[in-house]
Amino acid sequence: MPIGDSIPPVGIRWDDALFVVLAATLLGSALMVVTLRDIIRCGLALTVSFASLAGIYALLGDPLVAATQILVYIGAISVLILFAIMMTQTKNAPARLVFQTQAWVAAVASVALAVVIAVAALATTWPAGGQRLSTATADVAHLLFSEYVLPFEVVGVLLTAAVVGAVYLARREPGRRDEDRP
Repeated sequence: MPIGDSIPPVGIRWDDALFVVLAATLLGSALMVVTLRDIIRCGLALTVSFASLAGIYALLGDPLVAATQILVYIGAISVLILFAIMMTQTKNAPARLVFQTQAWVAAVASVALAVVIAVAALATTWPAGGQRLSTATADVAHLLFSEYVLPFEVVGVLLTAAVVGAVYLARREPGRRDEDRP
């Protein structure tokens, strides 16, 4: 039995409903990134935020950008951030983040910025509002792996060097403190 183009009781299209779910997940996890007190949970919420954004990219018809979002941001950046947090936390450090005293000022500024963005988005006429754009993924992949293969490989080597450097710097010798090192 086919599902159909829209949700039967409410008449909303499936892709619109999925977009609302992904957008709500993105906003909720982004709020969790800045409001949670445990830094590990903040990093995990950041990973959920990146995954929701990748889902939105895929829903908008751009699988290359969605795959790049997953590979680069979830696979590299989030893992590197969580790895750095876990490697640099000491046993005597506070387990929870210390919030600044400017939280109310930041909250007011963020609400004002959200209102400005909402007013600008509602006042703008969007010429391609109902259209879906398609990208030529094969063309982008061909360019990336033929003409731009050297910069692609250089970025890979730099990311690998960054991970190796982070591991080297985070490694602690037992019995020696940082002041004892030359």
